[in-house]
Amino acid sequence: MTYNSPPPLDWHASRLKDKVVLVTGASSGIGAAAAELFAREGAKVVLAARREDRIRQIAADLRAEGLEATAVLCDVTSEQSISDAVDACVSTYGRLDGALNNAGLGGVHGAIHELNLADFDKVIDTNLRGVFACVKHEARAMLVTGGGSIVNMSSVGGLVGAPGNTIYCSSKWGLAGLTKSAALDYATRNIRVNAVAPGPTYSEIMDRLAPDEEGLARMAARFPMNYIAHPDDVARGVLFLLTDESRWTTGIVLPIDGGATID
Repeated sequence: MTYNSPPPLDWHASRLKDKVVLVTGASSGIGAAAAELFAREGAKVVLAARREDRIRQIAADLRAEGLEATAVLCDVTSEQSISDAVDACVSTYGRLDGALNNAGLGGVHGAIHELNLADFDKVIDTNLRGVFACVKHEARAMLVTGGGSIVNMSSVGGLVGAPGNTIYCSSKWGLAGLTKSAALDYATRNIRVNAVAPGPTYSEIMDRLAPDEEGLARMAARFPMNYIAHPDDVARGVLFLLTDESRWTTGIVLPIDGGATID
């Protein structure tokens, strides 16, 4: 079995020059790739995550390249932690222009009668309640300085159902409603709120779902383009939504899924 796996793109165009961007869940996978891409696109990036050692190393590596980056400890299940992270953006760089709310959990699989509410609550607490709190405090900061762009991390699981994945899908479908409603709340106040919905992407989660080449090939074959995305592929979709190129775009959930959700 074979699958398409072209190398990541390697070009940048200063599309976020001088903007301050917060990335949650920035310690690995899409979050880390996004933070690196945004810094190379000229942003002042604040990496936020629970694994402080990882985000500090990523930030240090970016600064060693002459880029602007700092790290702040953040647990999105704590509203105070989120508020502190947003305040760190403002105290360090004077403002907040963009945010990627990427922190999330996969959750337990099984039919509903096999699951318990503690499993449900744990995923909702991070994937939905945590994003709600992030948007709340990011918007609060953006309103002070005239607006910005917020991007939430959804999934193909937030666009279609999946057997045995009710908890995760519930959190991501809820995230779509949050995104669309928040977009309407701030449409006249120069804050855009969108989401992206990736398909299978190289990450620590993917390592658990498909730990070898055969597993990756089976996963890729479920999607029309027969493709496992690089984290950078998803980050570039987020990049568009953070830039002024998408200034007329709000309230969407953008699939980046190799054709998985084509009607």
